[in-house]
Amino acid sequence: MRFIVSSNYLLKQLQFLGGVINNNNALPILDNFLFELDGTSLQVSASDLETTIISKLDVESSDNGVVAIPAKLLLETLKTFPEQPLTFTINDNNTVEISSEQGKYSLAYSNGEEFPKAIQLEDASSTVINSAILSSAISKTIFASGNDELRPVMSGVFFQFSPQELTFVATDAHKLVKYSRTDVTADKVAEFIMPKKPLNLLKGVLAALDADVTIDYNDSNAKFTFDGVELICRLIDGKYPNYEAVIPKENPNVLTMDRNQFLSSVRRVSIFSNKTTHQIRLKVSGAELNISAEDIDYSNKAEERLTCQFEGDDMQIGFNSRFFVEMLNNLESSDVQLAMSLPNRAGILTPLDGLEDGENVTMLVMPVMLNN
Repeated sequence: MRFIVSSNYLLKQLQFLGGVINNNNALPILDNFLFELDGTSLQVSASDLETTIISKLDVESSDNGVVAIPAKLLLETLKTFPEQPLTFTINDNNTVEISSEQGKYSLAYSNGEEFPKAIQLEDASSTVINSAILSSAISKTIFASGNDELRPVMSGVFFQFSPQELTFVATDAHKLVKYSRTDVTADKVAEFIMPKKPLNLLKGVLAALDADVTIDYNDSNAKFTFDGVELICRLIDGKYPNYEAVIPKENPNVLTMDRNQFLSSVRRVSIFSNKTTHQIRLKVSGAELNISAEDIDYSNKAEERLTCQFEGDDMQIGFNSRFFVEMLNNLESSDVQLAMSLPNRAGILTPLDGLEDGENVTMLVMPVMLNN
């Protein structure tokens, strides 16, 4: 079995696939890439049992065969080559020989038949979404998902599809992001929870693409197909919390601010906040916003005054500055609006510009108790 392939082309595909491989796998075979050659078509797979990525590459060959090649060793070798054709020869003595312009390299391979087969989706529904929209939906929500192993449903992103819109939600109980698109729809109502790892892999590769992504999904698995790549993953089992119930509907106190100015101030002031609570205090009266923080243990204190637009009653509210910075960072608008009802109710952060037609972003951040 022998094939010829461009070094950079192969490296680019394998780097994406390599992201799925764990450092310590339960099955040693999962430390490998599975190469399946069928004439000029080479299919390469990588898996961690939960997520499998399959990529189809064009190569020069007339052979067929299946072999599992050590992923780490192959990636490290490919990174050192300048762009050139590489010849892979699979020998009977259990070694793969790679020939380049500089020399020859041999590495041991494993039996490809031992590699776990990718899951086939049965009774799947399907939706097509542009890669830029999906990438944006993932980026805007994934940072708000939780890491609590006791609440696995909150460690992923909730996909909600309907004939009216597509909605993506993530929360860790302290912050929540709801991202929706009315310019993309599904044929029928469906909802499922996607784990974080495959979404992070998709986010990285989709940002640079301009292609349609087909999402197939059933009760237990989802498959994303685009640009010669298939990503199949197991969904998180469980019922997502009723997020609509926690979004306050009546928020008469509305603060409007320049996003970058707001972000810079919060960042600066938060340096002086308590290292456990990261608490900052927002005090609004008239057209003035006062942002302050204090760490009593170390006598550290900071305060900034900004001009703002404000409608409503004067109020004071406390937030965890880390959550606030994350949210402001993940918006691209020049102006933002913070709507509040009471100091013990969540604040709702929304962008006022920079959105595409049909795009909506709502970010919710829980307040912290102020110690006066």
